[in-house]
Amino acid sequence: MSTLDPALPRLAATSRRDALVLAACQALYIAAISIDLTLTGLTGQQLAPVPALATLPFALITVAGAVVTWFAAQLIERIGRRRAFVLGAASGAAGGLVSVLAVVQQHFWLFCAGTAAVGVFQAFAQYYRLAAADAVPEALKARAVSRVMTGGVLAALAGPALAAWSRDWLAPSAFAGAYLMVALLGGLSVLLLAGLYRGGDAPVAAAAAPPPALPARPLREVMRQPVFCAAVANNVVAAMAMMFVMTAAPLAAVACGHAIDDGARIMQWHLVGMYGPAFFAGALIARWGLPRVLALGMALCALCCLVALGSASLRAFELALLLLGIGWNFMFVGGTTLLARSYRPAERARVQGAAELLRYAATAVATLAAGPVLQGVGWATLNAATLPLLVLAAGMTAWWVRAERRP
Repeated sequence: MSTLDPALPRLAATSRRDALVLAACQALYIAAISIDLTLTGLTGQQLAPVPALATLPFALITVAGAVVTWFAAQLIERIGRRRAFVLGAASGAAGGLVSVLAVVQQHFWLFCAGTAAVGVFQAFAQYYRLAAADAVPEALKARAVSRVMTGGVLAALAGPALAAWSRDWLAPSAFAGAYLMVALLGGLSVLLLAGLYRGGDAPVAAAAAPPPALPARPLREVMRQPVFCAAVANNVVAAMAMMFVMTAAPLAAVACGHAIDDGARIMQWHLVGMYGPAFFAGALIARWGLPRVLALGMALCALCCLVALGSASLRAFELALLLLGIGWNFMFVGGTTLLARSYRPAERARVQGAAELLRYAATAVATLAAGPVLQGVGWATLNAATLPLLVLAAGMTAWWVRAERRP
């Protein structure tokens, strides 16, 4: 007689379905945030009472996400992923509707409230990939994370197109229609999560032989683990390098004599690099192992810097940003897989919240610093400044590899 739990196939099927739902919701989230990122700067410029406040609505998306990300982890732990993700998506839908009202009424501070609500949506959506990783056995975590990331491939390219298509829906209020599209995408996420997502709170592996519950350790003890340090180093450095170079690239391209449309094409190549590898990154990790894929991601990010240092041609910009996107994907998927290995079930909320808070804070710093650094030292030096960060990530990863090999 078989000793396998008959519930195991059912739980495995549920986990696969949950991963597909999360991938779809990831696509909807990225499409919505792409619309906001495409138009919020222009809308803020139109509505701001003084020019100095024009970028505030754009900044509030990141700031609100950074503030909420820790509390989002605690809420997920308290009420479950399904309810928490529904609340996050509902916040995105509400933010879109508030933005529509603000644009129609030409109310700047109401518009700031709408973009902040979209930032809350962003904070919850960052946990989609971690939810997928927690719901599968150890050997399948990388594939689960990669599968969720595939949702961003077409959405990243479709977002700007949706913004252009929908911005005149509510004419003569410029851009109001695009924010209505944001609300619709958030609402569709609510329906998918409420109707099809089952939460995946119990790992599939637990169905065969539930391990004894291990007590939660102090957060500082978890953060001293080589696996946690390597996970955070890869996630944070990948995010900082990506935002640092990506934010400055369109400005640098124009400064080098390229057209504004060329800057848009550079960003499209970057988005392809960011999300395209999600189709095979998980399989690559399973075949080559995490250390090699992480090392490849760091090498591609470093190669991006070298290409940018070597030429200011349009082809060099496109190749550099493509390499940066692929390198970011490998480091991000690999880092997320490591993070899912670093905590016990009782520690999940605190550890995930701390890791995401560190990543958000570093991303915000990189985004704010990109413009001044570009103006102060130039495009080539800006790229060279990312190399020490990659060395740091490589050092943390080597520390983890040595710890894993130690008896």
